[in-house]
Amino acid sequence: MDAIVFGATGFIGRSLVAELLTRGQKVAAAVRNDTLTPWLISQGVDLGGLHIVAGDITRPLTELPEVRDVYNAAGRFAFGLGEAEARATNVTGALNVVEWAARLPGLRRLVHISGYRVSAAEGHPDYARLGAYEASKIEGDLAVRARADALGVPLTIANPSTVIGPGQHIGLASLVEDLWEGRLPMLPGGPDTFLPITTIDYLVRFLAEIPASPAGEHYWVLDDETPLLPELIGTIADHMGVRAPRRSIPVGLLRRLPRRVTGADPETLSFLAADRYPTASAHAFAAGAGLEMPLAADALRAWADDLVAARFGAVSPWLSPHGFHRSVAGGATWVVGERHHPEHVLLHGLPMNADLWAPLAAHLPGPVLAPDLPGLGRSAATTQPVDDWLADLLSPLQTRPTLVAHSLACGPALRFAVDHPDRISRLVLVSPSFLQAPAPRTTRSRLAAPMLRRMPATRLARALGVPVGPEVLSAAADLRRPGAARRVVAAVRADVAERHRSRALLDTVRVPVRIVVGSADPLTVAVDCPVAEIEGAGHYPQLTHPSHVAHYLDTLSASTGG
Repeated sequence: MDAIVFGATGFIGRSLVAELLTRGQKVAAAVRNDTLTPWLISQGVDLGGLHIVAGDITRPLTELPEVRDVYNAAGRFAFGLGEAEARATNVTGALNVVEWAARLPGLRRLVHISGYRVSAAEGHPDYARLGAYEASKIEGDLAVRARADALGVPLTIANPSTVIGPGQHIGLASLVEDLWEGRLPMLPGGPDTFLPITTIDYLVRFLAEIPASPAGEHYWVLDDETPLLPELIGTIADHMGVRAPRRSIPVGLLRRLPRRVTGADPETLSFLAADRYPTASAHAFAAGAGLEMPLAADALRAWADDLVAARFGAVSPWLSPHGFHRSVAGGATWVVGERHHPEHVLLHGLPMNADLWAPLAAHLPGPVLAPDLPGLGRSAATTQPVDDWLADLLSPLQTRPTLVAHSLACGPALRFAVDHPDRISRLVLVSPSFLQAPAPRTTRSRLAAPMLRRMPATRLARALGVPVGPEVLSAAADLRRPGAARRVVAAVRADVAERHRSRALLDTVRVPVRIVVGSADPLTVAVDCPVAEIEGAGHYPQLTHPSHVAHYLDTLSASTGG
């Protein structure tokens, strides 16, 4: 085997395995439980050079294959750990790897992955002051250096800063989540707080190059150009369309306040510093290896989209490529799918978001584009009318897609079809609210803003008459964001005022129009265009009967010439 990676199921370890395999190396991945293989398959990595081995570094290592390069990416990264639990992996485990590597006859390099704030420390760390995580990383770093020197092990230590990228949902991600959910009234730290980042892709390429270089170096792998924390958070807030805190609270004051007041874990506060780090050797090494660090602002924006798409680790995005924020009509709009060449554009109804279309999208043969409407779901509000927003959203399209709208979105879709018949091939209205009976008063009362905001997914599903699924869970999560439930109620009221206008416009559309409804939620107004009624479905047939809706769209496409 060319290399072994300890901690191969972790955030850094799994990406490192993927990088080495992509380079054609034969890699042993030491794991306790094999969650690595499914992840590698999901990333499209060729598994031909992969060898899974059982390995627990908290115990003396035996019966592992001989390798040339050893990577220790294992570490216990969590706050609130007990000292014994933290030391088991970060100290004892790290030393077990050193001692096993020393017995390898053909060892070229041991690469130990430490942390950017630990290798500058000297002496035995203060567990009571620092907390078990940081103290154990400092102790482990010092111990690995000393043991490797005593045993003659060729060692290189990499000290990465905060590593960001798809799948990183801890650390700085918690601060971004609080920002997204409106729980960050003040920014921790001061105006000079420096929380440097590096991307996972850059880091693993850096690590893969280390064994062929001279031993003995210790590299601080981080972006010196990372914006100071207030600007960093401001960059992410602007991209996501949320308000950044205007005030900060000093670390010293945070330490004195009760955690129940600040919500801050005391162990995280030492990372809120203005310190800078010796990165010259890492930059020189990267230049020699032809590695270029991505721009920090671009990396932060992309990572913010990854976090929102994955609900900060709670779910997986439902389409590939997953959702991302784009500026539409002056606001940050969340869009999912194909931005330029969709065959279908899908506009959701209320109180849902673009995830409403996930079951249907799985049945459609071509690419789709599904946005969250402005001010709803994961999209920021815009000062522009919704008609202008829709026109701007569809302006980059290089196709004439089928425009599919549900419920309250049918009005804006209908107006777009009237104003821009050359931009779409056909219009499909699913459960158009302006042609159906208004919701019963009991339902409207259950969907009032204060109740919507606090409503669990199970109750929301009952109110909508649909099963509890990822789409309802996603909608319920968005409704808890500041102002979201209020904007849903305002959109419902605006739709009521537009009902008569929409009915009149239906007779003026110059593209083919089709309507899809459920038998339990029929039209109450006669129309001239074809209507497909799905037996047993209610107001959300794309959720309850997605294959039926997809079949109807296929039939429509064939009947209207493609």
